[in-house]
Amino acid sequence: MAGRDVVLCECFARDGLQHEPEFVATADKIALIDMFTTAGFARVEATSYSHPAQVPAFRDATEVLKGILRGRGVFYKATCPNLRAVRRALDDLAVNAGANELSLLVSATEAHTERNLRTTRAAQWEAVAAMAEASRGRARLVGVISMAFGCPFDGEVDPGRVAADAAQFAELGAEILTLGDTIGTATPRRVKEVFARVKAAAPDIIPVAHFHDTRGSGIANCLAALDVGCTYFDSAFGGVGGHPSQIEYGAGMTGNVATEDLVNIMEELGVSTGLDLERVMDASRQCEAVLGRQLESRVARSGFGLKAGKGRLWTSQQ
Repeated sequence: MAGRDVVLCECFARDGLQHEPEFVATADKIALIDMFTTAGFARVEATSYSHPAQVPAFRDATEVLKGILRGRGVFYKATCPNLRAVRRALDDLAVNAGANELSLLVSATEAHTERNLRTTRAAQWEAVAAMAEASRGRARLVGVISMAFGCPFDGEVDPGRVAADAAQFAELGAEILTLGDTIGTATPRRVKEVFARVKAAAPDIIPVAHFHDTRGSGIANCLAALDVGCTYFDSAFGGVGGHPSQIEYGAGMTGNVATEDLVNIMEELGVSTGLDLERVMDASRQCEAVLGRQLESRVARSGFGLKAGKGRLWTSQQ
């Protein structure tokens, strides 16, 4: 996009909130998403159309999407786990109150598919194909491959399988493909290998780096992806989200790469994010206020570096 070298998708409002123990008020979600828009994010993960009984954190999906301000050229993404969710999303779009990006998910491994999605990979691909067909031409489609860099049940994942999944998403009309390091085991070397294989198999799809900072390698993995030409990244303010630490394969810091920290390193390297850094810090403060606790961003405590901050050390504590 004009005026920026990389496109960051702010995931706080969906991935960040999916496992919070307390429901975040609809008005607070709307206010935060509006802050993300005014800070200059070109993509915002706004909500999920998951069944309200199964994921009550997003029982207000329609209300949130109706209430937010719409930035010019900004994409607001909603997760759609099944065909019913897609139909809900399309109903909202029909009255100009929906998400203009819909994300559809598969897992790279059979074992994780069975345990997490309670189906098989073949059946999940059939479901995704039906969802893609229903929404084709109505919203921009985002394919999501979880466990793209390793699985707690099947171990290492063949990059060729990830590349084949990327090609299948491209055939279904996905314009963007999120590669998820679900359990935080990616390394810079593996990142470069997987992204190279994906680009070769699906050259017309835009790959997105989505790393969890479970083992402290999230920023390093983002830079590895940048080195091989990736320009789209997912992150969440304060490093929230990811997957819950109490699940079988969860432990330690399971959250996303912190937006504040990712913005800082990009800007320090001279890679423009196109964001208003003062408003980024305003949003950082508000995310902590809404959740009522200090979050995991280092930059929120220390401030942007000298180049990014242009001599002023903006922090979320000011």
